[in-house]
Amino acid sequence: MKFGKWLKQQILETLPGWCDKFLSYKELKQLVRLISSAPGGPAGGRGALGKAEAEFMYLLHGEIEKFNSFFVEKEEDFIIRHRELQQRIQRVVSTWGEKGTHPSEKLYKEEMTKIRKDIVDFHGEMVLLMNYSNINYTGLAKILKKYDKRTGGLLRLPFIQKVLEQPFFTTDLVSKLIRECESTIDAVFPMKEREKARPDGEAGVSDPMAGEGIFRNTVVALRTMQEMRKGSSTISQFSLPPLNLPDSDLARFLQLNSPIQIS
Repeated sequence: MKFGKWLKQQILETLPGWCDKFLSYKELKQLVRLISSAPGGPAGGRGALGKAEAEFMYLLHGEIEKFNSFFVEKEEDFIIRHRELQQRIQRVVSTWGEKGTHPSEKLYKEEMTKIRKDIVDFHGEMVLLMNYSNINYTGLAKILKKYDKRTGGLLRLPFIQKVLEQPFFTTDLVSKLIRECESTIDAVFPMKEREKARPDGEAGVSDPMAGEGIFRNTVVALRTMQEMRKGSSTISQFSLPPLNLPDSDLARFLQLNSPIQIS
């Protein structure tokens, strides 16, 4: 599947408020076509060529700023939400837990069910942000490869080297929060409880808390990252490293299958 078509599908699978935060691949592709078809090539061009070249670089840098702004904003939000979820769990345990100040199995289960749902949604949104980073990096690498190929330029290598230092590509913090969130999910809602909630013989994703909302989008995002990061015969310095899924109950529960390949 061509990347442009694949990107549209990915945008449809993400959260509604995120749709305009992805790479403007179509617009960049149109500018590359315009630059490559202009007489005289991109170097030192004037008139329509110089304008298209300037527009391409302006849009390219604008996209990086857009990615960074959105990613950092979500990171900051995740830090706050992670802290709040931990505090909620502590309050429930210390109040209605077995050794709490007002032990109540009924209230404990009710509150923990609400928290589990919020944790799953939170985990899903963080995975979507990781996928957001991967998709936009891949899109940039592809459009720059297209630019170099059609114009004879050498823009991809120096530009990608700068991209690797950008906040939207630096996902260590989000990865750490995801791991901590998965540990919490495994502790609060173990795999054996999920299996009990699953109808006999049913495979794949089925969670009593998840429904068809963000959890489904999370599975799609994880499959996408797995596909983009898997080893291939065409691996290069611009390829994303292989995806190593955590050996957690949640990861095993997702039972990932590879999606359609992109090109």
